[in-house]
Amino acid sequence: MGKLVRDRIPEIIRNDGKKPIIEILSNEDYLKELDKKLNEEVAEYQADKSIEEMADILEVLFAVCEARGHSVEELLQVKESKREKRGGFKDKIYWIGNEE
Repeated sequence: MGKLVRDRIPEIIRNDGKKPIIEILSNEDYLKELDKKLNEEVAEYQADKSIEEMADILEVLFAVCEARGHSVEELLQVKESKREKRGGFKDKIYWIGNEE
């Protein structure tokens, strides 16, 4: 069973004296594997909360963005627009509901 890996992983495996077996995915399969990879990275972050796992999540999100035909700049602009309209999360507000 394989998995989507970073671009330099086959080179790293070769430098370790091994012969990687790889396949270049179709766009459709690439998007499916990116979704799996995103879930994997989020689970790894949930397990240890490290900044390295946060960086991995961003790397996968940026790849998803570009694979779906958007630029990282566009993604960041949409993020900023949503923050301006609805705010961010830094105030730590937890909504419980509305009074009747």
